[in-house]
Formats: sequence, structure tokens, C-alpha cells
Amino acid sequence: MTTPHSSLADPVPGAAHRRPASVPVSAPTGGAKALAVLRIAIGAVFLWTFLDKSFGLGYPTASESSWINGGSPAAGYLGSVSGGPMRSTYNDWAGQVWVDWMYMAGMLGLGIALVAGIGLRVTAVAGSVMMLFLWLGEFPPARHLSDGTPSGSSNPLVDHHVVYAAVMVVLAFASAGRVWGLGRLWERTAIVRGNPWLR
Repeated sequence: MTTPHSSLADPVPGAAHRRPASVPVSAPTGGAKALAVLRIAIGAVFLWTFLDKSFGLGYPTASESSWINGGSPAAGYLGSVSGGPMRSTYNDWAGQVWVDWMYMAGMLGLGIALVAGIGLRVTAVAGSVMMLFLWLGEFPPARHLSDGTPSGSSNPLVDHHVVYAAVMVVLAFASAGRVWGLGRLWERTAIVRGNPWLR
């Protein structure tokens, strides 16, 4: 038997006593999967650079020039900078141990974070700073090098360093580590819950 107000309080008989249906976890969208592929691919670029310069896998870095055999991972790049506002500074940094360690730590850290899908906000900031330093070394706005020869720059502002930085920022904003990565687990850790900027 119903009360006069039962139709308002309980439009569906017995609904108040039913358990709410569990919301199914939606499968990753095509866009989320595409971002995951992009994240892993960019991470692999950094990891490969670290491995090749560490062990001299015979592509850009010969075995005798590898880091484990006493080579300087950043010396070749820094010593070859011949244009832009950082030319003399970078030339002076070539072969410096602290520069090699920072460069290699950056490559390894970015590679692991991107492939694993963790700490993408920190990665976006640190990676963008690293790309800025590399961009200053090539300095695309320069039409000529310090000796007057053409720089060969094809774009005065946007080169692959800028694109890599933009990709890392997009991946961080999209929380791209949650798909095919450890992003969800990372976000549940106590340190990340207390410091959301580490996500």
C-alpha cells in the first residue's frame, strides 16, 4: 500500500532500497591510445640517446667514444656549437664532467618517465628546459655561423627541440601516462597525492 507522497519520494517502487549500479571503467579512446604511443616513442628517443652515448652502440657513438670508455657524451655537441648567443659558453663547457652528468641524467630521466608514464608534469618542465638549452646551441634564428658561412637553418623559430617540448607539455596536460603506462599507480602513491605537481 502506498502513501499519498510515495510517488514523489520514490518514483520507482523499491528504488530507494536498490544498490546503485557500478559505473564501468571506460576503455581508452583512440585519442588516448595515440597519445600513449606518442609518449612511448618520444621516451624511446631519449632512452636511445642515453644508451648509445653510454655504451657506444655504433650509431652516432663509436664504442671507443662511449661514456663507459672515458668519452664525453656532450663534448662533441658543445664543442661544435658555432653560432648563437651561447657559442662561447657552450664551447667552454665541452668536456666538463658536471655537464656530461647533467646531460646524461636528463636523457635517462626523461626517457624513463615518458616510457613509464610517470611524473609527466615534472618531465614537461625539465624536458622543456633541456630542449631550450639544446635549441640555443643550434640557434635556428641565426642565418650565418660565427665564421660567416650559412647556418643551414630551415626555420628560424620552430625546430625539433620546440616540437619535443610541446609534445611533453601536451602529454602532461592529457595525463597520457594512464594508458599503457604506470600513471594511475603513480598518482595513487602517498608522495604524489601529497604533491600533485609530481603527477
